[in-house]
Amino acid sequence: MYNGIMNVYKEAGFTSHDVVAKLRGICKQKKIGHTGTLDPDAVGVLPVCFGSGTKLCDMLTDWDKEYIATLRLGVSTDTQDLSGRVLLKAEEEMIQTLTEEQVRQGVFHFLGGYEQIPPMYSALKVNGKKLYELARAGKEVERRPRRVEISELEILEMALPTVRFRVVCSKGTYIRTLCHDIGGRLGCGGAMASLTRSRVGIFGLEGALRLSEIEKLRDEDKISSVIIRPDAVFDTYRAVTVAAAGKRLLENGNRIPAGMLPDAQDLREKEQLRMYDEAGRFYGVYQYGAGEAKPVKMFL
Repeated sequence: MYNGIMNVYKEAGFTSHDVVAKLRGICKQKKIGHTGTLDPDAVGVLPVCFGSGTKLCDMLTDWDKEYIATLRLGVSTDTQDLSGRVLLKAEEEMIQTLTEEQVRQGVFHFLGGYEQIPPMYSALKVNGKKLYELARAGKEVERRPRRVEISELEILEMALPTVRFRVVCSKGTYIRTLCHDIGGRLGCGGAMASLTRSRVGIFGLEGALRLSEIEKLRDEDKISSVIIRPDAVFDTYRAVTVAAAGKRLLENGNRIPAGMLPDAQDLREKEQLRMYDEAGRFYGVYQYGAGEAKPVKMFL
């Protein structure tokens, strides 16, 4: 069984669930999970967790993400991208009167935090039903706005009516909706024309593997070479080796008193730690405080 994370490149036409299903067949392993959905038309980085690494799924979902998106101004659709049904199309004269500076201001208005209303075509649930299921049935329900953070915005290319930009954002941000909101801010409507997820935490496009490449590695018996160890995700945390006397506590996921931790006097309150036994086996992430280390996530 493989244990860890693989940096997968999701191609257009596949859902994130499709990728996981394909990998189960390629790797002959059931315990696989992805770390955050990408729309079928979107491409890019999709970290996939294997074996004990699936315990990372919820943690990786919380990481900031980077996207490269293309916005098409002058059109609004029901899906907020160009695959949807056109709801509104601006007059050509209106688009022609937009200046690059106006568009620039409209884009950068969303830098920082703002209240974003999730799109109807999304997997969020309302009263037990996914929004996209309701949308396909012709129903629209009220959605509560959610606070999202846009920490970085960069316009890469502007050839009106299209704008290509890079965005770094928090968990739960819909780039389709950001495009829609920019168009609304400019008064002409907007829809997402393309989307590439270029980074999820430490995972970038460089080194992301397509399914065909993974199949080739399987045939060469080299899949293990591209599985990243779970502890590598936490390489910014201090590595701590628990004394032999504390190994039983570590094996059971118990709290570890400071006396069983080397250099405990140097540990800071609330510091996150990577915990190992004396053989170098990684057990999990702990947090230090009040003279002991408490388990946060175990990877036994």
